Amino acid sequence: MSRNLPRTALLGLLYEEYLKHRQTARFVNEVSRRYTQGTLQRLLTHPTRELRRAAALALGYLGDYESNAALGKALSDPDRNVRLLAETGIRKVWMRFGSESQQRELTGIVRLNAAHRYQEVIQRAGRLIQKEPNFAEAYNQRAIAYFSLGDFAETIRDCRMTLELNPYHFAAAAGLGQAYLELRDPVAALESFHRALKLNPDLEAVRVQVARLQRLIEDA
Repeated sequence: MSRNLPRTALLGLLYEEYLKHRQTARFVNEVSRRYTQGTLQRLLTHPTRELRRAAALALGYLGDYESNAALGKALSDPDRNVRLLAETGIRKVWMRFGSESQQRELTGIVRLNAAHRYQEVIQRAGRLIQKEPNFAEAYNQRAIAYFSLGDFAETIRDCRMTLELNPYHFAAAAGLGQAYLELRDPVAALESFHRALKLNPDLEAVRVQVARLQRLIEDA
């Protein structure tokens, strides 16, 4: 790989090779050697869509929570591939807040939610929040557990806290809408779903809910 290529051209070449061979480890290694996280964030707004795609892909592998805002803005990129890569990447960086031990604890909490062990999620997420009160994803995971147990008031509180700490958390906004639906508050649900779509326009299931709720409210 030539070291004399312009930095933007080099990233484009690395991305092109990745698409041809799907050698993820090589792509990540080459990008990490040549680009800082800040540079990749800036390239998310480059006029060339392939470079925006490359930057979004790279940040998904290499970015930490500092990339949250840049990836959040890329969710509204005019290019669908950029948006999809940004969504994948931002979900990863949500997990990369706090210390390494706190990140490992969050990973365990996510697995407990997947295993439907919701009471354990609530207990462990609560302890993690006590240690790191600004860990937005810990609130979001606890909100998922509360929702699954039918405690919609607590779901709403944790979703709101998630969004206060991380205003790009479209999943929490969608979860907030679902909780309001369960509480038979279509107006608040619609407001929350609109917020989710503003953050991430590709949430098709949410868009369906918005259309349904608008018809319901108009017919009331």
